[in-house]
Amino acid sequence: MLLPPKLILSPLDFSAHSDDALDAAADLASRFGSELCLVHVVPMIPKLPLSVSIFNEGEYEQELHKDAEKRLVQIAQDLSRRGLAVTTHVGIANEVAMEILRIAEQHHADLIVIATHGMTGWHRLAFGSVAEKVVRLATCPVLVLRAQRQAKVNETAPTRDAVAVSR
Repeated sequence: MLLPPKLILSPLDFSAHSDDALDAAADLASRFGSELCLVHVVPMIPKLPLSVSIFNEGEYEQELHKDAEKRLVQIAQDLSRRGLAVTTHVGIANEVAMEILRIAEQHHADLIVIATHGMTGWHRLAFGSVAEKVVRLATCPVLVLRAQRQAKVNETAPTRDAVAVSR
């Protein structure tokens, strides 16, 4: 990675975890004078046979895309008011990690700042980890903000824990 990074890519799924990662990415962009690229990946919805489909998958996918664009633009406007240069990109794919990596390559990202949801056990086995795949396959450094569960039984909200860097 060239220091300072010229472009920091921040994948968002609009969760509290990705908000924390966005805060870290925005802070780095502010400190280094970097451009910030906000990315959201909409899941590709398979076309079902007319005999079993109860809704129009294409329209639903378009609505998800429009909603994501609207949310990213609002976040970008808020960050721009703080003096940051921000762009947005909405991808559509079945494999979220691969789409994030494709967008990072396409935009020549110097750093990816991503959150992990802290899944463990069978959840992680069943669903995999987007952040883990991004770390393994990215051609640029990746900063991972890991979520950890609170020690309290009655508190279920994950918190921001440690920061890990690849490459």
